[in-house]
Amino acid sequence: MILIADASALIALSACNSLSILDALFGTVLVPEAVHLEVTTEDKPYAEPLRRYLLGKVRQIDMQNFVFLDAYADAGETAAMLLYKQLNADYLLIDDKRGRKVAAINQIKTIGSLGVLLQAKRVGLVASIAPLLAQIEASPVFVSRNLLENVLELAGESGSLRD
Repeated sequence: MILIADASALIALSACNSLSILDALFGTVLVPEAVHLEVTTEDKPYAEPLRRYLLGKVRQIDMQNFVFLDAYADAGETAAMLLYKQLNADYLLIDDKRGRKVAAINQIKTIGSLGVLLQAKRVGLVASIAPLLAQIEASPVFVSRNLLENVLELAGESGSLRD
């Protein structure tokens, strides 16, 4: 399987030290240059672990023959969607709500960082996602408390997120 990743979801998974889950679940993980630049800029949180993780996973995109609603998606999201289409990938890893809407319009199958953690639990890669969600909540990454609690409930771990 091929997964194309966008910045926000990579940062969230880096915040809970779970980037390796992507390789275990999807096999091939790739990012366009724009996403790589976005997440590895020195002032960005988790830039160094993301730089190490993304070694050999960066691809150039062919900007010809594609029309996207890039007014609704940032440069990294647009590049990730283009790479998805170019490689006929299986999933786009993306957390941004507007970006997911643009992906849906373009018939791109998406999964978010929390969906990755849920899938990792379902297949036995992690025993519990509560500590991972707590790490995300404590990080600079914004995820609503309500969404975190809903994901815990889906994982059968309701009530176990730290207050």
